[in-house]
Amino acid sequence: PSFGFLFDIDGVLVRGKTPIPAAKTAFQKLVNSQGQFLVPVVFVTNAGDCLRQKKADQLSHLLGVPISQDQVMMSHSPLRMFKRYHEKCVLVSGQGPLLDIAQDLGFCQPITIETLREKHPLLDVVDHDRRPSVLVTVVLFGEPVRWETNLQLIIDVLLTSGYPGNPYCHENDPHIPVLACNMDLMWVAEAQSPRFGHGTFMVCLENIYKKITGKDLKYEALMGKPSKLTYQYAEYLIRAQAAERKWKQPIQTLYAVGDNLMTDVYDNSWENELASAAAACCRSVLVCTGVYNPHTEVPLDTRESITETVFHGHRDFRFEPGLVEPDHIVPDVDAAVDLVFQLENFAP
Repeated sequence: PSFGFLFDIDGVLVRGKTPIPAAKTAFQKLVNSQGQFLVPVVFVTNAGDCLRQKKADQLSHLLGVPISQDQVMMSHSPLRMFKRYHEKCVLVSGQGPLLDIAQDLGFCQPITIETLREKHPLLDVVDHDRRPSVLVTVVLFGEPVRWETNLQLIIDVLLTSGYPGNPYCHENDPHIPVLACNMDLMWVAEAQSPRFGHGTFMVCLENIYKKITGKDLKYEALMGKPSKLTYQYAEYLIRAQAAERKWKQPIQTLYAVGDNLMTDVYDNSWENELASAAAACCRSVLVCTGVYNPHTEVPLDTRESITETVFHGHRDFRFEPGLVEPDHIVPDVDAAVDLVFQLENFAP
């Protein structure tokens, strides 16, 4: 194969914990009789509430094909490359086994919001023995359960230069580094309407910080789709699969299959900035089983598709209508696989 797939998960393969019927059909076409993939495949999700292995196990069960953790890319996966923060004490926010996730990524001294809250029930630093090490970085894995607690304590950490409980200092500019994963404003589960995503939590945090300080909250790095960093890392995983299988043909084209104009389609110019990239281009394939659903027949000409008039992307990303125009629109993931095989003249 001279091409590979980058599959979104929520809204493309599953809705919540329910598999989309077309997904199983699609993946039977992507593996041989031994269950080996016929083309390199990476699952690129903006979820960040579990380890890669758990997500791989879930996908294997739902799709009926064996999937390894090396084929799964969570929103936080690129944090493995941020080694300069791995030895430092970092505050992590999100859901799931946060300490396990942080340690798996290489962080040696992670502290959760819950630990911080327990050590500072009144944000009192009189008892120095119970005070954690000074926090030097904030890592936002995903939306938490109790937003008000996380918003309050993250603001405390940012406005005290990592010494929560101290008086706020509005002159601490720049604030300590913030690394954020997953900018999805909304995502689709079993409910009929989209649900708030981590991007919504970030909007709250950014606006609270600016309302208090008069300054913009600044990120050291943003990862998760549609950041270039995420697609660069996904492309690296695709190449690693091809090398492991000893496929001689270089991977020329990547097909990103997703359901969200603002994360799965937005700005596919990243391929020009890849270091020693094997892929020549990336094509977007939009399915209608998730966030994007026109409720009409799929247009024959994708240029007729209606792009969003309200920008749902992150504050730090520019909006240009051309960046949210998909290369192809299809009903579901099974149709996406058929289309790509046809475009590539690939006969399994």
